[in-house]
Amino acid sequence: MKVTDFDYYLPEELIAQTPPEKRDESRLLVYHPYSKRMEHRVFRDIVEYLVPGDCLVINDTKVLPARLLGRREDTGGRMEFVLLRREQQDTWRVLVKPGKRAQIGARFVFGNGLLKAEVLSVTEEGGRIVRFFFEGVFEEVLDKVGIMPLPPYIHEELKDRNRYQTVYAEYPGSAAAPTAGLHFTPELLRQMEEKGVRIARVTLHVGLGTFRPVKVEDIQDHVMHKEVYEVLPGAADQINDAKKTGSRVIAVGTTSLRTLESVADDNGFVKPGKGETGIFIFPGYQMKTADALITNFHLPKSTLLMLVCALAGREEMLNVYKEAIARRYRFFSFGDAMFITDK
Repeated sequence: MKVTDFDYYLPEELIAQTPPEKRDESRLLVYHPYSKRMEHRVFRDIVEYLVPGDCLVINDTKVLPARLLGRREDTGGRMEFVLLRREQQDTWRVLVKPGKRAQIGARFVFGNGLLKAEVLSVTEEGGRIVRFFFEGVFEEVLDKVGIMPLPPYIHEELKDRNRYQTVYAEYPGSAAAPTAGLHFTPELLRQMEEKGVRIARVTLHVGLGTFRPVKVEDIQDHVMHKEVYEVLPGAADQINDAKKTGSRVIAVGTTSLRTLESVADDNGFVKPGKGETGIFIFPGYQMKTADALITNFHLPKSTLLMLVCALAGREEMLNVYKEAIARRYRFFSFGDAMFITDK
């Protein structure tokens, strides 16, 4: 398949620049793949489509304020870092801009000296491995000097950084939010549990590779960037119990789905553990664990669009996107949601 097979036209005004006033007031497009039927609802109505025994799998990663704006210590030249992944205690893999100012040995200052960094090496992808210097706890310093790393298509200022976190975010490590989870509220989760829906937490720290375009013509030549995941035994038990009883496993977001499919055996049962995944899901892939998906609307020609096409069909999903555009749904990270169900 060619990357152009996953292209579509999106009017720029449909790219959501700010989150909705209330999380669960975003719109919800419900798509039934077998009947090709669509319903247009509000996100809080999702509870009506869940039944006792369903297992909802959420990603409890927490977004770091991973964007750092500073200056080179000797020349004063401006520098931007984006934290990608912790390598060791004070050593991180980062993106840098402009790269020419970040030679090995160069030192940088952020937050009026609260945080300093030295470049140790250059990565194969053109990023840098840097060591940070600071007093106290790194995460606390980062909260003071860091900025939320919003996607490049969002140009409005984010007034409340918590709106780029899910209400169940717990483990810091992501450079981007698992945006399908942004629609949930504590009240909505409570309603689901009262209905008998199981909620299993997994962790996948989202990398910026999620926003990188596919630059090859044939999608099978694309290489995904690896991301760190963890599935605890309790979550694996919840998911496997659902599979054993014939209940649905519903992934909240592409990150949860990629985690599930990374740890699943051929029968769809998952194994607890921690590791890295570079799984690339595109049409032709047969889902092993995930039966349904709650997701946002994704960028043209993106790996995330390819993933949802693997679940529901390429032509079918592009038709759904055409309908969403015609009905003026809001797209991407702060946009509306879709529920691809098997019922």
